[in-house]
Amino acid sequence: MIWNRQYECMEREELRKIQGERLSAMVSRVWNTVPFYRQRLQELGIEPGDIRSMDDLPKLPFTTKQDLRDNYPFGLFTVPQEGIVRLHASSGTTGKPTVVGYTKNDIAMWSEVVARSLTMAGVTQSDIIQVAYGYGLFTGGLGLHYGAETVGASVIPISGGNTKKQLQLMEDFGSTVLACTPSYAAFLGEAIIEEKIQKENIKLKAGIFGAEPWTEGMRTEIERLLGIKAYDIYGLSEIIGPGVSMECRCQTGMHIFEDHFIPEIINPDTGEVLPYGELGELVFTPATKEAMPLIRYRTRDLTRLHAERCQCGRTLVRMEKCVGRTDDMLIIRGVNVFPSQVEAVLLEMSETRPHYLLTVERRHNLDSLEIQVEVDESFFSDEVKELEGLRNKIQSAIGSMLGISSTVRLVEPGTIERSMGKAKRVIDNRTR
Repeated sequence: MIWNRQYECMEREELRKIQGERLSAMVSRVWNTVPFYRQRLQELGIEPGDIRSMDDLPKLPFTTKQDLRDNYPFGLFTVPQEGIVRLHASSGTTGKPTVVGYTKNDIAMWSEVVARSLTMAGVTQSDIIQVAYGYGLFTGGLGLHYGAETVGASVIPISGGNTKKQLQLMEDFGSTVLACTPSYAAFLGEAIIEEKIQKENIKLKAGIFGAEPWTEGMRTEIERLLGIKAYDIYGLSEIIGPGVSMECRCQTGMHIFEDHFIPEIINPDTGEVLPYGELGELVFTPATKEAMPLIRYRTRDLTRLHAERCQCGRTLVRMEKCVGRTDDMLIIRGVNVFPSQVEAVLLEMSETRPHYLLTVERRHNLDSLEIQVEVDESFFSDEVKELEGLRNKIQSAIGSMLGISSTVRLVEPGTIERSMGKAKRVIDNRTR
C-alpha cells in the first residue's frame, strides 16, 4: 500500500532535480524574509542565485537549536503573523522553548506525510487509531491526528497518560492501531497483563511508535506484549513533527519523505558530508515548509542512510534507527555510551523487564555508572545467591557491550518511574 506513488516511487534523478528547485526557491525566500539567514549567507559570500541545484547544498550554513533559541520566539518565521495558523513549542530545559510555526499549507503538507506514514503500516479507512501521544504544544498528538483523518481512519484523541482509561477505550472501542512512545506501549502491554484483560478483547494489529530511541529488542518485547506489528516513525518539531520518515512493512529502515525534507549525514565534529552507509549526524533541510524553513538543521541524531530501492517499491532513502544523540550521548571515562546499548542487552534476557535507569556520578574526579534494572516478577527471588548470580550475569553482559565497568542494581518490578511520554533513561549528576 502506497499513499502517494508519484513521489514515494520517483526515480532518484528526477527527485534530485525537484529537490534542487525547491532548495533554490527556499533559499531565496529566507534571504528576503529572515534577517538572521540573510546575514549568515552574506558572511559566507553567498547570494540566492548561487544555489541552483542539490550540488550547492554543502555551501550553505548549518542551523542549530541554539539558533532557534537566539531568535525566540518568531525571528525565523518567513511569513507575517496573520499567515501563521498553528504554533508548537518544545520544552525548554535550558530556559526558553524552541518555537515553530505553521501555515495552512504546512498543516496540509504535514497531514500528507503522516498519511503516507500510516499507509506504510497498513492503516486504512477501516481502522480505529488510538493516539496516546501528548496533545498540545508537543507535535506528536496533533501530527498523528491530522494524518489519520486524512487517511480517513477513526481517531481516538486520548492523549498520553490515564492508563486505565486507555485500556478501557482500547477494549470497548476496538482500537486497531496504537500510536504512542515505545516505552509507554510496553507499559500498556504490562498493564493489560496486570489487569487480566483477555487477549481476544484487544483488537490491536499495529503500533506506530516514536519520539524516543528504541531497539529491535524493545520492538520484539512490545510485539510480544501487545500481539501487534510495531512500526518506527521519526520526526522532530523543528522540521515538521512526526512523519519526517517511517518504516514500511519491509522494516529495513525508515523512508524519508525527501520531496519535502532533504537529508544529509555529516561528521558531527567536522561538518563534513558523509556518504551513504556511514554513521553520522542527521541533518535536514525542510525545503517546502513555508512558515519556518530551516537551512541544514542539525538534529544531533546519529544514524545511517541507505539509498538502495526498497522491496516495497519505494525509492526514498531509508534511515536506520537512531543509535543515540550527539548531545545526550554519555562519555564515561573516555568511552561513548548510549542508553540504547544497555537496552539491547537487557532485552536479550528473559529475567529482566525493559525498564532501566542509568545514573552517572563523579567522585574524586572518577566517573562511576550505576544501572538500575527491573527484574521480571517471575524471576524475582528472596534468595540472595540467585539474585547475585543474575546481577553478575547482567553486569558482565553490559560490561562487554559498553567496554567499561558499571554497578548493576536489581530492583523489583514497578520500582523505576514510568513515563507517559518520553522515558527518562539517564540521570547525569556530574554537572550538578
